[in-house]
Amino acid sequence: MPPNQEFQDWWNKERMKHLDPSPPSEVPSPTSSAEPTKFGRSRNARQLRWVCLLRLQHLAGCVASALSGSLSLLRNAGRRISSSGKNRRPGPSDSRLYRAIKAFLAIAVALLVFELAAYVRGWHFTPPSREEVSGLVEYLYAEWLFVRANYLAPPLQMLTNVCIVLFLVQSVDRTVLMLGCIYIKVRGLRPTLKAEGKEGDVEKGEVEEEYCPMVLVQIPMCNEREVYQQSIAAVCVQDWPRERMLVQVLDDSDDVDVQHLIKAEVHKWQQKGVRIVYRHRLIRTGYKAGNLKSAMGCDYVKDYEFVAIFDADFQPGSDFLRKTIPHFKGNDDLALVQTRWAFVNKDENLLTRLQNINLSFHFEVEQQVNGIFINFFGFNGTAGVWRIKALEESGGWLERTTVEDMDIAVRAHLAGWKFIYLNDVKCLCELPESYEAYKKQQHRWHSGPMQLFRLCFLDILQSKVSFAKKANLIFLFFLLRKLILPFYSFTLFCIILPLTMFLPEAQLPAWVVCYVPGIMSVVNILPAPRSFPFIVPYLLFENTMSVTKFHAMISGLFKFGSSYEWVVTKKLGRSSEADLVAFAEKESESLMESKVIHRASSESGLDELNRLEVTKKTGKIKSNSLYRKELALALILLTASARSLMSAQGIHFYFLLFQGVTFLVVGLDLIGEQAS
Repeated sequence: MPPNQEFQDWWNKERMKHLDPSPPSEVPSPTSSAEPTKFGRSRNARQLRWVCLLRLQHLAGCVASALSGSLSLLRNAGRRISSSGKNRRPGPSDSRLYRAIKAFLAIAVALLVFELAAYVRGWHFTPPSREEVSGLVEYLYAEWLFVRANYLAPPLQMLTNVCIVLFLVQSVDRTVLMLGCIYIKVRGLRPTLKAEGKEGDVEKGEVEEEYCPMVLVQIPMCNEREVYQQSIAAVCVQDWPRERMLVQVLDDSDDVDVQHLIKAEVHKWQQKGVRIVYRHRLIRTGYKAGNLKSAMGCDYVKDYEFVAIFDADFQPGSDFLRKTIPHFKGNDDLALVQTRWAFVNKDENLLTRLQNINLSFHFEVEQQVNGIFINFFGFNGTAGVWRIKALEESGGWLERTTVEDMDIAVRAHLAGWKFIYLNDVKCLCELPESYEAYKKQQHRWHSGPMQLFRLCFLDILQSKVSFAKKANLIFLFFLLRKLILPFYSFTLFCIILPLTMFLPEAQLPAWVVCYVPGIMSVVNILPAPRSFPFIVPYLLFENTMSVTKFHAMISGLFKFGSSYEWVVTKKLGRSSEADLVAFAEKESESLMESKVIHRASSESGLDELNRLEVTKKTGKIKSNSLYRKELALALILLTASARSLMSAQGIHFYFLLFQGVTFLVVGLDLIGEQAS
């Protein structure tokens, strides 16, 4: 349509008035064009109207999308709550801790009702004194104020101060570790190779080519239906002389179909010329430690000098042995070379992103700093190479805890052996994608160290290592990082903070609630800078996980039944399968002596793949769960936030509100993998 000339003339006149206060010398003609605007031309009324309509449409789309997501979230939450009765699993939810949390929730709700009644009567700001009461309710409220001020608040304030001190000590420890990591980066420190008395850089690989000792490679697994093929393939294509490497597939599966599949996979690689054996225990005791102990008892193990261990979901690079084994040459007191984990599914969902932040700090900071400065850290149980002599002199694998990797590392350290950590050598693996799998993993990782500390405390005191190493093991390795961290995190933010809302005479400073945790979150997230957008969810989720870690720590320390529970972390096979298949096919072409063998192995692999798909369809149906401890704590925190709102405590209210919502989301299993 033709432009509106009247509107254009009016617009030009108004614009000229603002530009020049004097009256215009001449009236612009209807055909004169307006001065070019920022975009090169002016907009008429119709164009402005369309722009507004487009923006309103975009806003309406965003609102509709948010409402749709919220409704979907509410439907999922309602569905899980309605089906919670039939899907309830007895176990950790019915623990002593859960019963204590329920009692705390009942008290919090009762106190909130009592405070609301006082607030309505106007006693919130000017509470009645004991002498001026006229009714029963006033008398009870006055007595409550007296009791909480004189008998309840002082011990709570003492506990608060203790937790604040522990929090600050742990924060200083983390800060020192980060400064050590920065120092390592600035100075370019890294483990070095020794070749003919000279130290060479790791990446240059200045070592003799003929140094290829006998290496045993172990793959312990148990019902690893989704990942057994890729782990076996990654190990079998190692760039190492075939006659100097033996692969042990240590299968503890109780599923007969999985056993047959793994046997067929081992047979396929045997046809390709790889020295690989399949072992299955008849008596499955001791979990992973018992499996490894049984494998090391074979007669042929005495012919090997080193053993590399990979869990079933780990995929080492083809040059893994070339980058790790040379570090043992010339280092006769070196027991372990540990490599870093890299995660193929770290961006799969919010749960894996938050795990990546934690584990990046663990590998980049904790293990690297401890490896460089004190030659000791906890063995990660996989992606590492051990000197077999060191394993034997340290007592071998023991079945007394659920952290057999940390157990052997501590005993080797007390025996005088040294460790090396290679941050530049990465081994692909998979993170748990469901909250259920992650929670079980964290329970085992935090109960096991307390079992071990209880068992080896006297051994540490009686060992011949220096006082500094004893102090590091007891106070830093065990107490500060394994006991104090989950204790103060759960007690301070899940117990003390809500209580201070109902007992305002005991105060928790705002810098403890907000500023120090924020700074520590920044410190923890520095090794994974791309995760900075998730810094707030990370802080809230870490506090949410404190209930699981605290329960696990208490269980391990006092030998509760759940502390010895071992559940294999569920894997989904999220890995670079295309790269592995392509590499395996390229490698197999050079290994096959005839097309007949190649064709037979390919057909065998196809049959196994078809069978795997059939057995997958008949597997268990996935379902999300409700976590009652988290839900109860969510209600406690939301109740405390309502009490904080009456007191107009800004930072405490927002923290309690967001933390309560986070507990609610986790309790409803709305984080991580979602089952349809």
